[in-house]
Amino acid sequence: MVTLKGENIYLRALEPEDLDFVYIVENDEQIWEMSSTQTPYSRFLIKQYLEHAHKDIYEVKQLRLVICSNDDAVLGLIDLFDFNPTHNRAGVGILIAEKESRGKGYGAEALELITNYGFTHLHLHQLYANISEDNGTSIKLFEKKGFNKVGVKKEWNLVKETYKDEFLYQLIYVH
Repeated sequence: MVTLKGENIYLRALEPEDLDFVYIVENDEQIWEMSSTQTPYSRFLIKQYLEHAHKDIYEVKQLRLVICSNDDAVLGLIDLFDFNPTHNRAGVGILIAEKESRGKGYGAEALELITNYGFTHLHLHQLYANISEDNGTSIKLFEKKGFNKVGVKKEWNLVKETYKDEFLYQLIYVH
């Protein structure tokens, strides 16, 4: 795989050693809202997922990469999902796991790396992101990286008995 290295971080493929990290992230109820998760994942299921993580994006329509600092600390995950080679588009999602690591530019750098990868290596025409109306941090990040708000899905997600709007952000590649 192409090395996805920035100034302060790099992106790498999932490894079997990431089991504990992915298990903790996927079972953190505070982020279930962002991922539309409803139930916990077992270590067994996550182990199976990691065993198949090497599969090609053209086969599984997803690419999940680990965000690491230059000193090899695991910071988070970034995904291309709903990859559609017919229409040359994919969704993008990002998570910096630890609150102490947020606001330091790691997310912006990871988003820039995956965006460049998507446009140059996967020949995508566009990337999109679905962001909850109250996720100001993600809204600010995606807007900073050139994504435009193109739509509102009214009362899209039910969270703790309250319906929340979800914003659709899009970045179209300009040649």
